[in-house]
Amino acid sequence: MSTPVTSNPAQEESTVDHSKIKVSPEEMEAYDQSGRKPVLLGFFIAVVWLLIGTVLGDLSSFKFDRPDLLTEQAYLTFGRIRPAHLNVMVYGWASTAMFSVSLWLMPRLCRTPLRWGNLAVIGILVWTVGLGVGIALLLAGHGDGLEWLELDRQWADPLLVIGAAMVGASVWKTLAARNVHHLYVSIWYVAASYPWFLIIFLAGNMPFYKGVESAAVNWFYAHNALGLWLTTINLGLIYYLLPKIIGRPIYSYWLSLVGFWGLALFYALNGMHHLIGGPLPSWMIATSITASIMMIVPVVAVGINQHMTVVGRFGAMRYSPALTLAVIAAMSYTAVSLQGILTALVSVNRITHFTHWTIAHSHLGLYMFVTLSLFGGMYYILPRVLKKEWPSRRLVRAHILLVGGGMVLYIVALGIGGVLQGLSLLAPGEGFEASVSSAKPWLLLRSVSAVIISAGHLVFAYHAYLLAFTSRNSLTRHPPFYELKPVLVKKRVP
Repeated sequence: MSTPVTSNPAQEESTVDHSKIKVSPEEMEAYDQSGRKPVLLGFFIAVVWLLIGTVLGDLSSFKFDRPDLLTEQAYLTFGRIRPAHLNVMVYGWASTAMFSVSLWLMPRLCRTPLRWGNLAVIGILVWTVGLGVGIALLLAGHGDGLEWLELDRQWADPLLVIGAAMVGASVWKTLAARNVHHLYVSIWYVAASYPWFLIIFLAGNMPFYKGVESAAVNWFYAHNALGLWLTTINLGLIYYLLPKIIGRPIYSYWLSLVGFWGLALFYALNGMHHLIGGPLPSWMIATSITASIMMIVPVVAVGINQHMTVVGRFGAMRYSPALTLAVIAAMSYTAVSLQGILTALVSVNRITHFTHWTIAHSHLGLYMFVTLSLFGGMYYILPRVLKKEWPSRRLVRAHILLVGGGMVLYIVALGIGGVLQGLSLLAPGEGFEASVSSAKPWLLLRSVSAVIISAGHLVFAYHAYLLAFTSRNSLTRHPPFYELKPVLVKKRVP
């Protein structure tokens, strides 16, 4: 009989002790409350950016179906709306939520209150101001013109660096004050993310790269922003949630180290496969393709480790929305990584590059992995910080169904449309217009899925509002996902 699954902070026990030190619920609650201000601030700002990014993304999608939509003003044209959407979702929604996840995880795993919490608050605010300035300038037509690096190098980027450094200083100060000897793998991922981000972001924004060099550095940053920033913190979160919720230790500590160091060694060289066919030295492209293929080592290690941790406990997903989303996110990480390895091959890349397949691939990573992981983290973290349970199981289920179903439709539609588009572009007897026509119905499906996903975001934002501002006494007596039932029932032998 398995351990009952709960998302109720009052019922939580330290069933998985990552540091082999027994911690009472009171001590765990004290760790959570030590970072209450920066954690809640980061999540609040992240949800606001999520809604803003949703509007920008919907407009970008609709413009494929109606190119003349909202073209009277320059700031509403696709060339400005689309990069604004990308930056809001990456640096506004995902990164700000990741700040909160980091500041919540480190005190728990280090068994010490959060250090320099006020500095983290200031860092989150500085980051938000920098992003706001950058988005305003981007919509006004002032950007760097490099994908993932569009924000103004003079006015916005320094504030992002300062803000991330402040939050990272709080994370590392907490790590330095730890009361444990053993470092659980989530600490490795979270702590490493901050110096890695600062290194790649500063390298990507150096002003002296020109021409082909600029393209190479651009994709060095863009690919590593996903692998050494967005991926690392969310893998750390998943590594924490899976064993914690099901009451079982991680399957293999050694596999977790293979996954971490494999990512650190191979991922940094991957970005050049986006420039296959470009005017770069052949050794640079070959090195990138080789590193992409070698990524199968950490990806398989992480996939096996996480699957074997949960195997036999998948029934717990019926009771825990955090576990449901963490499992889907973990599976999506494996899928998008294997897909990326496949796409790095020249024979595949020549079909999929410069098509909507790339957009489908990026959303499998940035949404199905990163965003669903963060949603799962918020479902688990917010009740423990606010000391209240989520009010409605129906809203939770509606949110998961809308965003999950909508994104599956999105990825399938653009994946199929992208392959057809690529094959049409390669056909010598077809003009460019044929490739546009082949993708048109799939782009319409993309817009339909965007509306579905947007409804899910509104449901989540409304539910988070209810959680934050509904009095504890008005909630149901029993939390919606707490069930005193075994997840697995052993069969009786006659």
